[in-house]
Amino acid sequence: MAVIDNLLKNRVTTGFAIGVLVFSCILLGGKWLLALLLCFIIIAAKEYVDILKNKGFLPFYKVILIVSVSMILVSASGYDNLLPLVLLIGTIASFLAVLFRGRQPYIANVATTILGFLIAWMPCHICLIRQMGDETSLFGISFKQGLYFLVFIFFVILFTDIAAYFFGIRFGKHKLSPVISPKKSVEGAIAGGICATIVGLIIGKLIGISFYHSFVLSIIVTVMAQLGDLSESLIKRDAGVKDSGHSLPGHGGILDRADSYLFSVPVAYYYIKYFILSGIAFSDISNLITKVLNVICS
Repeated sequence: MAVIDNLLKNRVTTGFAIGVLVFSCILLGGKWLLALLLCFIIIAAKEYVDILKNKGFLPFYKVILIVSVSMILVSASGYDNLLPLVLLIGTIASFLAVLFRGRQPYIANVATTILGFLIAWMPCHICLIRQMGDETSLFGISFKQGLYFLVFIFFVILFTDIAAYFFGIRFGKHKLSPVISPKKSVEGAIAGGICATIVGLIIGKLIGISFYHSFVLSIIVTVMAQLGDLSESLIKRDAGVKDSGHSLPGHGGILDRADSYLFSVPVAYYYIKYFILSGIAFSDISNLITKVLNVICS
């Protein structure tokens, strides 16, 4: 019991410290947010490569790191239109790295190197969300409307993790994914989703997002957060490792703490961009799908 209490204490203490750091950098933006994301990438990329080595794969850390840093820099600088070019160059570089520094198995090393670019895909969209929308101000401080959205996403993910963890421990009886992550429960996942949605609706009301968009965005973020968590667990399970690293007491590694953001932030970005800020209606998507189907069937 004492061991469990110590583990829980370490988890809560570390989680609180990380939460304060991340939230502070989100609020400050600029060089502070950029520095946080670059530190994350450097550590997370190394953890990812080390995980894959346990599986016998040898993704190229330098390629992943260079491409990831480039993605962050172009996003933070407002040149996100260059992201496809960075990904193209990174993909070619992954093949060249194998061609001229051949390591067996060739295909797996190329594929796992390119998969490593996903580590920067999430931080890129944090930068992009932070820059979204019109200029606004609060208490005499000017900032982009995107800050509100990042705060929204931050708290929805935070309460997803907290509720899923504690409700899962207390009431969890049915395994969510027994093979990939045996400790996660259906009860915990549902509780995390409900709690996160309630928090999202409250924050949405405070920052001026409509009830409808607050509800949908909350559902998107909490579902994608839990899928991101499971996806990282899948990689670790296949590689035969418990944690991505040991840098965070009670949590494991950086990837273990940030996995909830891997899918949720990019998906939230596109929902905010196309549905909240641009005002695209679902009827527009329905019309688009109809036109595509007509072209295919004609």
